[in-house]
Amino acid sequence: MKITALKALQLRNHGQSLVKVETDEGVYGLGEAGAPGPIVRAHLKDYFEQRLIGQDPLCIEKLYAVMTKGVSQWQARYVHMPTVSGIDIALWDLAGRVFERPVSELLTGRFRDRIALYVNTGGPDDWRDTAGWRDWAAREKGSRYGWKTLKLGFERALGNLLPAGRYEGGRPGTMLTQTELAAIRRGYESCREALGWETDLIVHCHNEWDLPTALGLAEAVAPAKPLWVEDPMPVMYTDTWRALREQSPVRIMTGEKLELGSEFLPFIVNTGVHVLHPDLCYAGGITGCRKVADLAELYYIPVVLHCVGSLVQLLAGGHFGASVRNFVTSENRIPAGDLFEDMSTEGVTVSDGMLDVPRRPGLGITLVPEVLKENRLPGEPWWD
Repeated sequence: MKITALKALQLRNHGQSLVKVETDEGVYGLGEAGAPGPIVRAHLKDYFEQRLIGQDPLCIEKLYAVMTKGVSQWQARYVHMPTVSGIDIALWDLAGRVFERPVSELLTGRFRDRIALYVNTGGPDDWRDTAGWRDWAAREKGSRYGWKTLKLGFERALGNLLPAGRYEGGRPGTMLTQTELAAIRRGYESCREALGWETDLIVHCHNEWDLPTALGLAEAVAPAKPLWVEDPMPVMYTDTWRALREQSPVRIMTGEKLELGSEFLPFIVNTGVHVLHPDLCYAGGITGCRKVADLAELYYIPVVLHCVGSLVQLLAGGHFGASVRNFVTSENRIPAGDLFEDMSTEGVTVSDGMLDVPRRPGLGITLVPEVLKENRLPGEPWWD
């Protein structure tokens, strides 16, 4: 069996792209890359086709090395990790289809048949409104999916609980004042009171704060007992992360913007976080993220998945979570719609906040071409 084509397709309302790896025997695999269609196709055509066309698609570890390590210094600029990630996921799906086994059984065998999911939400429009918190909590807890864990940042507090225009995501070294931290504390205390203790809570940041602010934020939300604070400081590792972890009264998590094991490594060996948060479509696909998880396990660090993609990424994360011993939970975007129920013939099964990991071959997805064609991003070619 040889690879004959690498293709990509972007859907409407998605910032990421589906990836297809085709072979000369008619078997194909599906993946998802963490970048828009035109960018992924450019990298496929300009770099990856010449290295992968004609190769055996079942040599996944070798092909991962070819994509990420088999390059000279001048070629390294073309190693686009979101595209690598999409190809890698597609190769695992293809292998599962060939051997008629679920991806999770090919990887390690399953530690679990269902994985926990958490959902991202903003809270009520007005964080000062106690009744609004109760109504919001009732809606979230009444979801037919039965969510047990909710993640929310404090963007909706701007203009009422916090000054309007205060937030700038990704701006390094920004600080919050003590009065703002006190307001944030009141907001999350209202959140906890509305939710009760049957639902877990995650605090969402965007890599924007300096160390005193990140520590102050952790202390402010500690009474609400969140599972962790996500991305409270700028992206890359410095010893500041270790200082935060050592002083924080709640767990600290990061990782959604990191690529390859080399960027996760300093967080792991320097115990810079309590929890790691890779994205399958950005950090190296299933192969790359398993390397991160295996190393994290040696340091007793749990792994959680970031996931803002389609059904393909969600089910790839399901197989990853089923096969990784130190896995905890995955983000999901099912409440946003975006074709989770419609883009495959099998759909998705979620109840009590848990995803049933498919037992069908590969990722367990049979795409519906008519749905994809109708929901392509305007101007997007059909599997080019």
